[in-house]
Amino acid sequence: MFEYEGMQTAAALRSPDERGDRGRGDREYIGRNGAARASDHVGATRAALDRITALRSRVADMEATRVDTEGLPTADALAPLLPGGAIRAGGTYSVPESVLLAQTMLQAASAAGAWCAVVGVPSFGVEAAAAAGIDLERLVLVPDPGDQWLAVTAALADVAQIVLTRPLGRVVPGDVARLSARLRQRGAALVALGSWPGADVTLRVAESHWSGIGQGHGYLTERRVTVTASGRAGAVRPTSTELLLPAADGSVRAAVPVAASAGGRALRPVAVAS
Repeated sequence: MFEYEGMQTAAALRSPDERGDRGRGDREYIGRNGAARASDHVGATRAALDRITALRSRVADMEATRVDTEGLPTADALAPLLPGGAIRAGGTYSVPESVLLAQTMLQAASAAGAWCAVVGVPSFGVEAAAAAGIDLERLVLVPDPGDQWLAVTAALADVAQIVLTRPLGRVVPGDVARLSARLRQRGAALVALGSWPGADVTLRVAESHWSGIGQGHGYLTERRVTVTASGRAGAVRPTSTELLLPAADGSVRAAVPVAASAGGRALRPVAVAS
């Protein structure tokens, strides 16, 4: 018969060496679990860092394709009309009347490797663009964006250095401010085929005369225009220049006085609605 006071637990009956072995086993088990959790955490952190590194590499590759963060090349014929002789990254430009003049804004930048986008201009001719020197492989066309034209324009500013868009509705100041901030952030420029509130520069065709028609016969060969440039709130002093838009060979260039050759026939300019 066992006495109650003399009863001991199984743990107490173990020898000190046995109790020490059990404690070490518990500590080793806990240590292994902690080490496993720490290893999992380190692995997850390394995976996240790898993803961030890969993303940064992709962003760097994309940014490397941009031609310039300060200014974008422009056609020589338009350089006298633009501050600094170039299209400013983050700038907004308005070309109210002429599709050809707006297309010329894209020409030099595209030839230098910039991506360009055209939104809401179904009359934008691809063959004419290629003939003007625009790289079709770096050209995005959205002829009919519908009532989402502003959202499409803003989205394309993320990938294109110059976005040509035709405003298809009223543009409120808040939308202008948000899009301008996006253009500055991305280093892109906006060319609006029409009026644009607060445009840095507005280019207008003030006068237009076609040449090539003689005394009731002949063919239209080139158009001589006067283009004026003005800026918002007097930021750009109004200036003007004469251009051939287009010249007889289809290019756009500065107009020079043409004197009739001896014995030749002078072709008189004819005003034609643009």
